[in-house]
Amino acid sequence: MKININLVSFFVFHQVFTFNTVEINVQPSVKVKNGAPMSIICHADISKSADFQLQHNFTIFKDGKLVFMTVSNKDDARYEVPMARSSDTGEYECTVEAGGKTKSSNSLHVWVTGMTKPILTAEKKEVLEGEVVKLRCELPEEVPPLYFYFRKIKMNSTPKEKYVFEAYKNYSEVEFSVEEGDNILQFDCFGKRHVQREFDTSEHSNKTLVTVREPFIKPALSVRPSHNITEGDRIQLECSTVVARMRDIEIILQKNKTILKSVRDEKVLKYSTVATLEDSGEYLCKVEQGRASKSTKVNLFPKPTLSASMNKLDENRELTLSCSISSFQKANFSVLRRNSNGDVLLETSRNLTMRVSVNDTGSYICKAEVKGIVKESKPVRINVYAPVSKPTLSVVNGLPEVVLGKPLQLICRSARGTPPITFKFYKGNVTKEIVINDTYATFLDENVGQNGKKGYKCDARNNHSSGVKTSNILNVTVVGKNASLGSVPYGEVEEGSETAFLCSVKEGSWPIHFRIFRKADRDVLVFEQSEHADRVMWRKVTMSRQDTGTYYCMASNRANVDVKSHPITINVILASWRKGIIVAFVLIPIAGAVTLALWWFLCKKKKGNEWFPSICDK
Repeated sequence: MKININLVSFFVFHQVFTFNTVEINVQPSVKVKNGAPMSIICHADISKSADFQLQHNFTIFKDGKLVFMTVSNKDDARYEVPMARSSDTGEYECTVEAGGKTKSSNSLHVWVTGMTKPILTAEKKEVLEGEVVKLRCELPEEVPPLYFYFRKIKMNSTPKEKYVFEAYKNYSEVEFSVEEGDNILQFDCFGKRHVQREFDTSEHSNKTLVTVREPFIKPALSVRPSHNITEGDRIQLECSTVVARMRDIEIILQKNKTILKSVRDEKVLKYSTVATLEDSGEYLCKVEQGRASKSTKVNLFPKPTLSASMNKLDENRELTLSCSISSFQKANFSVLRRNSNGDVLLETSRNLTMRVSVNDTGSYICKAEVKGIVKESKPVRINVYAPVSKPTLSVVNGLPEVVLGKPLQLICRSARGTPPITFKFYKGNVTKEIVINDTYATFLDENVGQNGKKGYKCDARNNHSSGVKTSNILNVTVVGKNASLGSVPYGEVEEGSETAFLCSVKEGSWPIHFRIFRKADRDVLVFEQSEHADRVMWRKVTMSRQDTGTYYCMASNRANVDVKSHPITINVILASWRKGIIVAFVLIPIAGAVTLALWWFLCKKKKGNEWFPSICDK
């Protein structure tokens, strides 16, 4: 036997290997908490022709950038990250090179959840009203793009928030204005970053406290004389404040947004004029310094105020309307009701008490007159409610009857009651719909099922204290959509035997009227009966050949809609005993004649032969 020496030397001296797979995974998982340790492991699965050492060059990439490289005789390599940060989030891939061959793994997405706590600093710890607070929020261990959210927090109010997107920086700066009424302010910030269609959110930063000082106090505005100013009297208005520093302070006096006088770098503004009817109205004293502004208002002969003991009340209850005006006790008051044809005078005093009816619903005002000057209050709306009457529930077309699966429209109506009225519809004990309307509401049951037999009802209520009124239950007659007809026996029936026909409907309100027809030139009614059931059986005691044909049944109830079954065919065949007679009197003689003819034929055919000699000789 010859052996190929070259082939032997190839397997002995040539080391053969191949990459099966190169895999990458992460420990503890692909979702790593911020600050936790993380290991990226690259493993090479290699098949060898023999047990020999093979050096591997491992390279690990993150988002296409080299992050780790090592050389090892082992089949795997580990890239250790002692404290994972959100910047370590990305797509990882490893490549292994050995003996001139190279293979790469699939990519693996690693998500480092959570972010580092941001650091917030304020440029100043103490500011004046009207100045700004400059803030800086930094996420030192995060990589942009980042979203920064700053919050201005004030006692007993919703924090004000500002948002900044930074594409290239891991910090951001904003300014918040310091407004009138700001006293002690707190600020904080937090960050967000976008990771695979989701947002990572950092915890909130440290809270930074900023103290606010007033550059000046709220101005005081005084009027002399203070009460019962008469046309022709001289009136004096004085506006004053206390300031921390006088520089750039300005005091402005306005009447109905018109500037009457202003002073700069002074603490007091004085204004004097002779009172006329036009001088009544709202006066505003405003102090400004830089961005800071404070103001005080006063009314010379202000508008009266009309108040009501109740705005919504039942009919026959007592209502009191009261008219008042600040700083004036000796005014002439009147109470009126608004009307499209002109206001109606009800009372010439500050108070009106009356027992109300529904017709008293409307808007009311009061007027006050002082020395010929008349002012009118804002209108007050009064709503008086009559209770709703017991509602009636009925079918829109008038008949409480419907075909199964067909729509049913109901109407709920209250003959009495002040709108708006809230109507509720019930099917059984289940609320189906709530409608708010004036005197009635409709409900459409789009697909009436057999549970329509549970009954419908509705209730009505308005703002009257008497509460809910409920209708009587409306029972609806339901007829099924389909009928079915069967027979026993089915198909072929012996003449003279009994046949049972069963006509039924799946669903329907009782009583149901059943009819069975046999098709002919004119369909023949062969049976009809009403039952308090969903089926009826008709026993046809003796079937005849004339009963052969096609049958169908129809069912109806008070819905006055007929439903029809599919037809069935009955074939009446000859009875068994008649078949026996036919066999005895017809078939047996025929069989005898056939036998005799056969005998004669055999005898004639075989004459001279030895077949059946005994039979033919007889």
